[in-house]
Amino acid sequence: MKQEIIDRIDALRLQMKKAGITATIIPQTDPHQGEYLASHFQVRRFLSGFTGSAGTLVVTPAEALLWTDSRYFIQAAAQLEGTGIKLMKEGLPATPGIADYLIQNLTKGSVVGIDGWVFSVNDTENLRKSLEAHGLSLKVDADIVNAVWTNRPSLPDCPAFVHDNKYAGRDAADKIKDILGNAKMQGADSVFISALDEVAWTLNIRSRDVNCNPVAISFLYISPKGSTLFILPEKINAEVADYLKQRNVAVAPYNSVADFLAALPADDKVLLVSARNSGASRAILGERAVVTEVSPVAMLKGCKNQVQIEGTRHAMIKDGCALVGAFREIEETVANGGRLTEIGVAEILTKHRSKQDLYFDESFETIAGYGPHGAIVHYSATPESDVEIIGENLLLIDSGAQYLDGTTDITRTISMGKTTDQQRRDFTLVMKGHIALGTAIFPEGTRGDQLDALARQFLWKNGLSYLHGTGHGVGHFLNVHEGPQSIRLNHVNTPLTPGMITSNEPGLYRENIHGIRCENLVLTVPAFTTEFGNFYRFETLTLFPFDLKLFDTTIMTDDEIKWVNDYHTMVREKLAPNLQGADLEWLNKKTQPLTR
Repeated sequence: MKQEIIDRIDALRLQMKKAGITATIIPQTDPHQGEYLASHFQVRRFLSGFTGSAGTLVVTPAEALLWTDSRYFIQAAAQLEGTGIKLMKEGLPATPGIADYLIQNLTKGSVVGIDGWVFSVNDTENLRKSLEAHGLSLKVDADIVNAVWTNRPSLPDCPAFVHDNKYAGRDAADKIKDILGNAKMQGADSVFISALDEVAWTLNIRSRDVNCNPVAISFLYISPKGSTLFILPEKINAEVADYLKQRNVAVAPYNSVADFLAALPADDKVLLVSARNSGASRAILGERAVVTEVSPVAMLKGCKNQVQIEGTRHAMIKDGCALVGAFREIEETVANGGRLTEIGVAEILTKHRSKQDLYFDESFETIAGYGPHGAIVHYSATPESDVEIIGENLLLIDSGAQYLDGTTDITRTISMGKTTDQQRRDFTLVMKGHIALGTAIFPEGTRGDQLDALARQFLWKNGLSYLHGTGHGVGHFLNVHEGPQSIRLNHVNTPLTPGMITSNEPGLYRENIHGIRCENLVLTVPAFTTEFGNFYRFETLTLFPFDLKLFDTTIMTDDEIKWVNDYHTMVREKLAPNLQGADLEWLNKKTQPLTR
């Protein structure tokens, strides 16, 4: 495989030379600015061999380099070894940005080539300005990959289907009206939507085009005169076509979108979200584009309606019951001397979840990291890396499911044998942050970056930290990662608003020793109102116990111990009516009161 990567980079350099390109940049995204990609768009993975969900490949005549963030430092180093591709650890002071690297290493007059469809409006313009200020030029139609990737997978043709209003809570026609109203306030007549989750949410349609994310590869143009969905025609059956027609949505071929945009009337002001639409679409629309940073869809989608909230609560009960059976099987298999590997853990989780009502799929590929693998933040076991769980270390399991009535995402770290003082202390410091964030009360208008330190404070006091975000938005039978809100150190220009579902997942990772992450999903809800305004809090949605063996009560307050016990009481009360036999006994044991 390593030699194949070397050969692919060499072949890419040959195509660059033919196209008059000095350097090329290949991000891990698609024409929809997505994080999760269909196999057709996995260009960076094909060329580099790195399988992480975040990272950008840069190739020059002299070097090939891959930028990725802290979640993937360990994984990327292993997968890039022997390929000649240099790892650039993004976010570290010593690591230059991509534009800075190109400016420092290319001579004036050099041409940097990109595929403008896979760079956002923002990224395209920022890159152009940086390069041109130093005598370099940007070529935005440099799609040279097909000549190298000769057996590239086709676009997925999975059928689209309607997500019923009894789960979605609102009809597509009403959503389109609200979106156009938001666009009008920004001076636009119509809206062009590239983001797959926004298209799916707007129209209440779903598919299986992207692994674990129930979206359909498509673009959507909406206007008061009628809307058009750009999608492979074979994906739309008569029922879906009739459904769309009733909502004044026409269907056009996926690859006709550029010609359609180019033919729009000169007086049609089309709203483009700068971070979620491509530079190519911006260039096609020209003066007709109304570029904005504020998506007319994001807040509507991010703040779940009451039907979606109740559906998610039901999904959490089902998911919790499935996890009881799965974790019991995992623990008993190892305790009884059976052979179980990380891949086997993922299979057990899927087996139990798939028996639940309205189950559709995983919400992402399960992360099951045993011992040192738990320290790899987004570890994914492969046949080569898969290890046996032998009952001597911590097991970190990050997993989730897609149900028609809700999306789940949960991380639990459990001890598979005797616990050590360091394990208990590390786990408890993480949990103290989890509890502090989960019990926060905050005024209307508070952003996630203003709360992030609550989850990190106990680690920081002990000279410890983690580099990933503390919380991400979660969709409703949609992408497990969604905006506009998040909880992280860097600025987030979106307030936490009632109806938003967000993860609470602080962690701690000791390389080559163990990893710890504790994650629940929380719902922003009203707390109370005073003369100082409205205050909000979090309602914990996830229903599954934490490992009692890993708490060090000597460093916990009485309130923190009470939170654990109250949470476990809630878990038991909500799950127990749906369990029996060994599963019920296991749940009762795992939710016994925590004492000093």
